[in-house]
Amino acid sequence: MQASDLIRAASAVPRRQDRKLTLARSARSRVEIEESLDQLSRWMDGLFRIPGTGWRFGLDAIVGLIPGIGDTATTIVSLYILAAGVRYRVSKATLLRMGLNIGIDYLLGSVPVVGDIFDAFWKSNQMNVELLRRRATVSAAEARRGRLSDWLLLGVIALGLIALLGASIAFTFFLLGFAAHHLSLIS
Repeated sequence: MQASDLIRAASAVPRRQDRKLTLARSARSRVEIEESLDQLSRWMDGLFRIPGTGWRFGLDAIVGLIPGIGDTATTIVSLYILAAGVRYRVSKATLLRMGLNIGIDYLLGSVPVVGDIFDAFWKSNQMNVELLRRRATVSAAEARRGRLSDWLLLGVIALGLIALLGASIAFTFFLLGFAAHHLSLIS
């Protein structure tokens, strides 16, 4: 009898710890973020709705129509949400994921016409705000400063995006030169 009581008590201990772990995870997932971040992602990715459909698009797709400048401007706005990730102390893996979402949006969004359609479907700002909401480790009231290492990572991500900008400009000049050379051969 006593041995079975000990076995029952021992088997109940991990369940209690698992319950505490589940409660800790669910409490963390309920961290509220600033309303301005939600509003910014809505403006950028879901401001306009096409009647009769549930499909929404935002300023990211519209401003992206301006060649070169549009996608760069919307990427700078997206970096504000990434910087909020540093303030809310999300993990470095989450910061990299957010940076990847922005990089994909910038790289594919800068392709003329096809990129603008892609911008309407790839809602990187909404994805990043949702990542921030799920992975934030501090509340909005505590989100004043981030760690130095996270700010350095943000700087590396920003430099990577600047490198993408430089590469896209160089590629554009290459294509224009290639087209001009071939048009001069035809004439």
